[in-house]
Amino acid sequence: MRIAEVDRKTKETQITIRINIDGEGDYSVSTQIGFLDHMLESFSKHGLFDLKIEAEGDLKVDQHHTIEDTGLVLGQAFKEALGKKKGINRTGYFAFPMDDSLSIISVDIGGRPYLQFNAKFRRRFCGELDTDMIEQFFAGFAIGLGCNITINAKGKDDHHKIESIFKAFGKAMRMACTLDSRAAGKMPSTKGMI
Repeated sequence: MRIAEVDRKTKETQITIRINIDGEGDYSVSTQIGFLDHMLESFSKHGLFDLKIEAEGDLKVDQHHTIEDTGLVLGQAFKEALGKKKGINRTGYFAFPMDDSLSIISVDIGGRPYLQFNAKFRRRFCGELDTDMIEQFFAGFAIGLGCNITINAKGKDDHHKIESIFKAFGKAMRMACTLDSRAAGKMPSTKGMI
């Protein structure tokens, strides 16, 4: 079973995340930021990951710590659940259209954190989510898991654009985490380790 639970408690945030990579897309998400909850629920549903997130942070300061740390802990939960990563596809990608928007996401769970984020938003807030922090969420995730993420998103409506990013990310992560029966027990790297 590829299941993990990770807790992170600092003076700024208290976050607990439980994930089942081989789930059915069931979720319970509470970050105190409604639109972020909705995006993480979409990620869970489209990735078919069972996901439970309980996050509290110093929102009286701003959203930065809560959003970045949630991304970091989610990445760490994936890292723990994947274990030695033997037999996984390792890479995944998906193009997700949503009305006026199109997001193309690619992921490589290769042990090195790196984010290329090519998306701009017209407004500072979508619902109550600070759009400046979306890039920080994915940067935190890349560090937590140790993966490369490339995000390319275009469109007119920020809601559609952000939602297509999270849905595409769920699909890309699902592909990357999927076990390949032809590579069972093998490390997906010529180095012999990730």
